[in-house]
Amino acid sequence: MEVTTEAHLTPRGDCIVGVSAELSPLRLPGELKEIIASDDSIVVAVLCSNGLCDSVVGRGSSRMTLTDDRRMVFRKSSYVGPETVMVRASKAAADLRRDVVKALASGGELVVVLLAFKLGSLEF
Repeated sequence: MEVTTEAHLTPRGDCIVGVSAELSPLRLPGELKEIIASDDSIVVAVLCSNGLCDSVVGRGSSRMTLTDDRRMVFRKSSYVGPETVMVRASKAAADLRRDVVKALASGGELVVVLLAFKLGSLEF
C-alpha cells in the first residue's frame, strides 16, 4: 500500500491509496522515525476518508532508512527500501474496507494517522 506526494495516479498504481501527500518518510518527525526504525516497534496506520476509517498494523525495522521524499509504503512483506514505513503489514491496498476505497475513489480526502510504539516501552 502506498501514499505518494505526487499529484497524479496512473492505472498501473493499483496499490496507491493517496496522492498529493504532505509528508514522506524523509519529512516524518524525528521521534516517530526513531521508533519506526527499531526492530521492537509496532506501527499502526489509520486511514480515514469521509468519516470512514480502516487500520493497518505492522512492524518497524532497524533496516529502515526512511529517506524517500516522495513515497510512503506499507508492506506485507519484510522487504525494506528508503520508502518503507511498515513491514509485515496486516493488509495490502486490496484488503482495505471497500467503503473506504469507494470514498477515496470518489475524491474523498485521505487522512493518515501514523502511530509507532516500542514494545519494550509499553506498560499496562
